[in-house]
Amino acid sequence: MKIAVMKFGGTSVSDPEKIQRAAQRAVAARRKGLSVVVVVSAPGEMTDELLALAHRLSPKPKERELDQLISTGEQVGIALFAMACQSQGTDTISLTGAQAGIEADGRHTHAYIVRIRPGKMLAELKKGKIVVVAGFQGRTPRNDVATLGRGGSDLSAVALTSALKAKVCEIFTDVKGVYTADPRIVSGARKLKGISFEEMLELAGAGAEVMQARSLEVAERHGIAIHVRSAFHPKAGTWIVPKEKNMLEKAMVSALALDKNEVRVSITDVPDRPGVAAEILSMLAAQDIPVDMIIQSAPSREGVNHISLMTPRAFAPKAQAALAQAARRLKARVDVHEHVAKISAVGTGFRHHPWVAARMFETLAKHKINIHMIVASDLRISCVVDLRHGEAALRALHKAYGLGKK
Repeated sequence: MKIAVMKFGGTSVSDPEKIQRAAQRAVAARRKGLSVVVVVSAPGEMTDELLALAHRLSPKPKERELDQLISTGEQVGIALFAMACQSQGTDTISLTGAQAGIEADGRHTHAYIVRIRPGKMLAELKKGKIVVVAGFQGRTPRNDVATLGRGGSDLSAVALTSALKAKVCEIFTDVKGVYTADPRIVSGARKLKGISFEEMLELAGAGAEVMQARSLEVAERHGIAIHVRSAFHPKAGTWIVPKEKNMLEKAMVSALALDKNEVRVSITDVPDRPGVAAEILSMLAAQDIPVDMIIQSAPSREGVNHISLMTPRAFAPKAQAALAQAARRLKARVDVHEHVAKISAVGTGFRHHPWVAARMFETLAKHKINIHMIVASDLRISCVVDLRHGEAALRALHKAYGLGKK
């Protein structure tokens, strides 16, 4: 079988008309002789609505029950998508993550896929059916449902592409591809024809919401090409491919990302001695709290340090509670700064071309935007600024790096 894997995000299936339009793509591929597997997200804002409902009933709902609740959004999506395909005369079956053979570990709300047993999917494909799979979810060893973290439908689609030995995964979204910056903020943002896995992974880690970072890691590991396309426009989107096949113009800076969904957590006045940073980070690691941009700085008082890090806003309460335990032992203090944004430039060769960092700092200084934290690598330079300056910083840097439409 020649298998096509398609993934449709929530905005692509947010109402009956959009579901019918997305179903037309799947049906057209099936009529061309392809075996079609479709991964569907929850329609529209349903996941956020379900989360809001949960928090109206309980300030700290149990993670297992959260997964039970929010996984139903994808089940609504797959059932409606299957009905739309059937109404167009094509035999279709919808499957939950568990029914599709997606096995996950027991970490609720951010589970990892352990393996996929594709037997049922392959059997249904051999019958000529379109198989519609609920993204974002899998089955734990205890036979519970576990969700795969924000953007987990991308991970479902890429993992299924690997398990089914397909070569390409098509990601249909509400934008036409990957841009040099968020086109909703930067009017002159330019769509890229292609971008490397490495650069796209950095963009995802920097806050670009086109694809989940974990899905890109799986795609790169298994050699799966990803085509990011618009669900509403027929034109080609952006190919995410290995570096040696990269079709991107040879620019030093490929794209910018703005992340307004992280907070800065600081633990101040910690003793300046070996092992303290390990103790602090171990507290976070024990609870699977993701961190980024870890900075240690020495204040004016001798013998103590400050440690600051960035973490997703959703993890901020857990991070603050975990660090508070360490702070009590170390006689330190924990501060949380919510009104911050992370602005990042992504590309290649930054380590050997200091002008990239210099231009970022000069541009922000010119616009009187103060920098709170800086992290740099060969592929990415990130700065933390005040939240109120985030969008202005993005527009200014996009112009400074000459990333606009040619």
